[in-house]
Amino acid sequence: MAALLRAQGRKGARPRPGASTSFPGWREWRVRPPDRPALFASLPVLHEPFFYAVAVPAVLLLGVSKSGFGAGFGSLAVPLMALAVPVPQAAAIMMPLLLVMDVLGIAAFRRDVDRRLLAFLVPWALVGTVVGTLLFRALPAAMVAGIVGVFTLLFLAQRLLFPPRADAPPPSRAVGALLTATSGFTSFVAHAGGPPLNAYVIPLRLSPLVFTATMAYLFFVVNLSKWVPYAWLGLLDGRNLATSLVLMPLAPLGVWAGVRIARRIDPVWFYRCVYAGMLLTGLKLVWDGFLA
Repeated sequence: MAALLRAQGRKGARPRPGASTSFPGWREWRVRPPDRPALFASLPVLHEPFFYAVAVPAVLLLGVSKSGFGAGFGSLAVPLMALAVPVPQAAAIMMPLLLVMDVLGIAAFRRDVDRRLLAFLVPWALVGTVVGTLLFRALPAAMVAGIVGVFTLLFLAQRLLFPPRADAPPPSRAVGALLTATSGFTSFVAHAGGPPLNAYVIPLRLSPLVFTATMAYLFFVVNLSKWVPYAWLGLLDGRNLATSLVLMPLAPLGVWAGVRIARRIDPVWFYRCVYAGMLLTGLKLVWDGFLA
């Protein structure tokens, strides 16, 4: 018996008092635990430092845009995160974070929504998400990255070369339907639905409160509609959801930071920084998608 214990001690195992050591595989089980189920193998979060270096500002920027300040610039979030992970994975990680931000938004602005405008926007935005679902699987990840980069640069060009004017005539409903469907598509592909929609809604001259409330409710519906297609595409795996949970505290922090920024920082400098980020990120994604 003493010889048996010494042999087991050399292998790093020690029997419990009163435990039997006669059943087959006891020593192997004590030295090497059973394999974990495949489900738990997929749960560890991303550990790459560069991912969090770009993911943290991406989530904060998205939260800032959800607060009503810098609306539309949340489109930078997925392209920024896509510098570290593929675009589909970046979009999937953002899904639970968007849900939290959207719930905060509709809770804050539930009395100010333009229900008539919302009834027009929702169906066309959902058409865009259907198109996004169909093309998302058909296009390779590199091409999706390139498309997102092109849209990012186009949105930037729109802001710089054709800034929306407060006295511009409202666009037609046909233009509104096209821009809203485009918004649904870009929202599905990269959570970047704000810029094309702003091109239609800003000339409507809504009050800031009604504008923010209507956008909050629209994207709550759009983002909620993306959960089933994302699951069907296999994007909502344990690793992505676990990474979302790690980033979750940043979601309300970003919304809170947006309110603080609006009160304390000159918006001109904020927009200049975002313009520079959109330019660099868009060029990088276009390179990865079409030129690399």
